[in-house]
Amino acid sequence: MKPSLPKDPRHIAILRLSALGDVCNLVPTVRALQRQWPKARITWIIGKGEHSLLAGLSGVEFVVFDKATGLAGMRRIWRELADTRFDVLLHMQQAIRASVLSLGLKAKVRVGFDKARAKDFQHWFTQRQITPRNNPHVLESFMDFARLLGVSDDRLMWDLAIPDTAYQEARALAGEAPYIVINPCSNPRLRNFRNWSVKGYASVIEHAFTHHGLKSVLTGGGSAAEREMGDAIEALCQPGSVVNAIGGTSLKGVLALIDEARAVIAPDTGPAHMGNALGTPTLGLYATTNPQRAAPYLWRDFAVNAYPQAVRTYLNKSVGEVSWGQRVRHADAMDLIRTDEVIEKLDALLEHTRPTTTGPTNES
Repeated sequence: MKPSLPKDPRHIAILRLSALGDVCNLVPTVRALQRQWPKARITWIIGKGEHSLLAGLSGVEFVVFDKATGLAGMRRIWRELADTRFDVLLHMQQAIRASVLSLGLKAKVRVGFDKARAKDFQHWFTQRQITPRNNPHVLESFMDFARLLGVSDDRLMWDLAIPDTAYQEARALAGEAPYIVINPCSNPRLRNFRNWSVKGYASVIEHAFTHHGLKSVLTGGGSAAEREMGDAIEALCQPGSVVNAIGGTSLKGVLALIDEARAVIAPDTGPAHMGNALGTPTLGLYATTNPQRAAPYLWRDFAVNAYPQAVRTYLNKSVGEVSWGQRVRHADAMDLIRTDEVIEKLDALLEHTRPTTTGPTNES
């Protein structure tokens, strides 16, 4: 017999370790739970890097797991939470590592993804599953956990914490002139294949500078591949049009940069969802992943979508013939994105979100 779901949970556990974009998409679910049960404690077991992004999130107690510590790190968390029994554990990570970690957590009921959405046999580690849904966005999949518990107010709210020191860091890099943020690289994992071209980015930077008076700030991690790409982009750009901050910011600093930017351009990677969370106009570049599932949620209409063409070209199928969430793992797929299409989308995004000023009126 399945355990019943709590009607008035006093302590809710969330298990979601990674990644940066996904934890941003999960925050509205946290806010929905807080509105429904404002007195409930919420403990979020989260990855180390992801915690550095979300640290200070109001009303949330974080327990940080460093994936590099492996089983020893899990045991440390089990000891830390040995005397804690949660009313409900929301197991929101579809990975065997997270499921193993969940075994050492005490909870009256464990909720996971429905069988169609669960990966790595996650349904073996949970007692209740969210309601099946056809082709949901990642954000909606997370919100389904709150809906299963009885939450009806699913308005989207983030309210991320950005300290003053992060804004100081951002302004020291970007200066006073208006700018866009471009995060050209995604996570440098094996066979990720989400990065667009150096020449494409350089052309967009030139257009933003000459037609909109916007310089570009490049952001990203400190890996050799990211630094190399940033240097190559910068080398093709005219002086004053770009600031190369790749590898030179904290995650909170990137948040501050994005918060004060006119727009964000990025492939399927964390800063695209950071822009979405902060309400900054965001242009996502998609070919290897389906933007209907993974684009910045509030800016899906402005995503450049070469995914259907990539599926036809490299999988010899239509989008309707592949599984939801199917990736196109081909090194040339992102080359299907045309520079003129990105520029056209950027123009439309900037026009759609153009600040309006209302001058004083003279009344007789």
